[in-house]
Amino acid sequence: MVHNILAPSILAADCADLGSQIKTVEAEGVEYIHIDVMDGVFVPSLSFGIPVVSSVRKITDLTLDVHLMIIHPLKYVQAFAEAGADSITFHLESEDDPDAVIDAIREAGCKVGISIKPGTPVEDVYPYLDKVDMVLIMTVEPGFGGQLYIPASTAKIAQARYYIDSNELQTKIQVDGGITEETARTVIEVGASVIVAGSAIFHGDVADNARRYVDLLSKTKPGEVL
Repeated sequence: MVHNILAPSILAADCADLGSQIKTVEAEGVEYIHIDVMDGVFVPSLSFGIPVVSSVRKITDLTLDVHLMIIHPLKYVQAFAEAGADSITFHLESEDDPDAVIDAIREAGCKVGISIKPGTPVEDVYPYLDKVDMVLIMTVEPGFGGQLYIPASTAKIAQARYYIDSNELQTKIQVDGGITEETARTVIEVGASVIVAGSAIFHGDVADNARRYVDLLSKTKPGEVL
């Protein structure tokens, strides 16, 4: 049976109350904390860096799911691993050799994720899916929270699921961007199992939001991907 995982993105959290909010979602059964790292070059925004990962590591044993939206991930893999990352995801579109980044993340003792932007054909990531633990399909343009889900993403998720299943791989599919209760159901039904949600969790009643989404994910099952 597929185990769906909620990964709240602290990009949408209140940084003045970050520790408390992480403890709140942890108490509601969340398993991952998603940490977006942006360099202002690969994407327009700047966000968290190594000190934030290190600080979050000190307050929780949850899986720290670090998403590197940076030009040169290879340069920083070891530092993020030492800061406490459990899983490191980099972008296929970055300027470093994907195989070298995958190897570096493995050698650092972390799970490996590879991500693609909305404009990148899903087929481009197929050669790497047997080498990674997770593929992150961005369902908005990376760089800013609060965007609307791009409907064309649904077909990409289904294509990735079909490829993974057809090749008997164990690679998880993660999605990030525009997650609501409706889109969460949609992406799970076509094959995703790790759901990143920022605004949906950290805007409003954090405990209630986390509780509802954990429950939703536990009850939503994948459909048949043709």
